[in-house]
Amino acid sequence: MRIETTPLEGLLVLRPTVHRDDRGHFLESFNERTFAAATGLDVRFVQDNESVSRRNVVRGLHLQAGASAQAKLVRVARGAVLDVCVDLRAGSPTQGRHFSIRLDDNVPVMLFIPEGFAHGLAVLEDNTLFQYKCSRYWDPAAERTLLWNDPALGIDWGVTGPIVNAKDQAGLPLKDLLPTLA
Repeated sequence: MRIETTPLEGLLVLRPTVHRDDRGHFLESFNERTFAAATGLDVRFVQDNESVSRRNVVRGLHLQAGASAQAKLVRVARGAVLDVCVDLRAGSPTQGRHFSIRLDDNVPVMLFIPEGFAHGLAVLEDNTLFQYKCSRYWDPAAERTLLWNDPALGIDWGVTGPIVNAKDQAGLPLKDLLPTLA
């Protein structure tokens, strides 16, 4: 597994070893020992989630606050997304900045998202299967939503006519969300 850093400290791009032959390919999507050795992190994942979405769906930007804050390990099993992470950590020099990366099933890449980041995605292909591991169980009382299209974030989602549910449309702008995280 190859690890790449990003401009946002702690946010990591993971490139697993892929074994290809005339049958297709094989990869380990997660191995606790390999992950710990490659990243130097001791993270226990307790919940696996997946979503299937059609093209132009935007999900997010979601996070869990306080003692329920989650680290995530995300990947695309089928299709493609633009994955977006926003640093919301108190005292971080990159607070309010975002990082985006295309994740797809052609080049298996995973993204490790530490606690304190909002996470979202824009679906680039129909029938995209998105999978992720979480370090803490979902806690509805700790759930927060950062407004996906807040002009202060300057995110180019790369989709035309985004399909966004009511919960995500009602997310808080960055300036209003940050005080709720303290």
